Amino acid sequence: MKLPPGKLRNDVLREVVFSNLGVEDAKVIHGPREGFDSAVLEYDESHYLVVATDPTLGVPEETFGFFAYHFASSDVAVFGARPRWLVLDLLLPPGSGKGFLEKVMRELNAECRRYGSSIIGGHTGAYPSIKEPTGTTTVMGLVRKDELKLPLARPGDRIVLTAKVGIEFAVSAAYFRENELRKFLSSREIARLREHFRSETVVPDALTARPFVRGMHDATEGGLTALHEVADNSGLGFRVYAEKLQLDPLVKRVLDFYGLEPWSVSSTGTLIAITPPGEVDALITELNKNEIGAFEIGEFTEDKERLLIENGEEKEFPVFEGDPYVELYG
Repeated sequence: MKLPPGKLRNDVLREVVFSNLGVEDAKVIHGPREGFDSAVLEYDESHYLVVATDPTLGVPEETFGFFAYHFASSDVAVFGARPRWLVLDLLLPPGSGKGFLEKVMRELNAECRRYGSSIIGGHTGAYPSIKEPTGTTTVMGLVRKDELKLPLARPGDRIVLTAKVGIEFAVSAAYFRENELRKFLSSREIARLREHFRSETVVPDALTARPFVRGMHDATEGGLTALHEVADNSGLGFRVYAEKLQLDPLVKRVLDFYGLEPWSVSSTGTLIAITPPGEVDALITELNKNEIGAFEIGEFTEDKERLLIENGEEKEFPVFEGDPYVELYG
């Protein structure tokens, strides 16, 4: 069996990865698990240590430093922790310029300073087997035990999204498929899409949302199909109302051009906020005050069905079968 491109499917994770995890350790409160993008370790009597790691590759060079910070930091932030310490493994192709390295480190340093994070170690080098810049960032942060946010829901919890659905796919298309986009977008519109790469983070979203939510998730590869992971781990179903979806008009035009629905495309930067009903208005108000658009799109249900309500018709919510982003980049 050959592994498909992109993130491993859950059945392969269960069979190959989760069955080979070394010794058990009582300090590991939450280890590898479907739908959990961070580990949670015992730190002291009052705090947990939240740890996440993510690769940076296949992104435009001008965005590399930004994503080297935000991919893994987003996973830490959705557990309620501020990203505090980073370890960076940066591997470059032979002949890479010192200027690229300087740009990556300056951008990474700027994001660290913005969020109060420190780079505490790593490895950097150029090697013949590396064909494009590739980074792996491990991020750690502390959270008070009573403020830990897990991606788990209760019946009646509302699904609130930050208004960045499909942004990752559309921005990538603006970089990697510019000639195709020129068939229906102007140069100015393509440039605007490219500038949106800075929206591909949930760090500010999650740090703003954490007082109001029960749990959070980042809609990365597979987009909003991540709702299935939350529902599986919670033993619940959910209902999503298509008419409540808010899409950036440029993003909608890109998705329409490729014949894609917004539910399963890469949407890194879209926060899925699992929100008690009484906190929805306060959450959206606080996000808006911080210039982060947000909207309620559905709820988790005791009924195990996972439904998309569209034009008055109920149908099964899409599942993750492969992400169009992988094909776009490949």
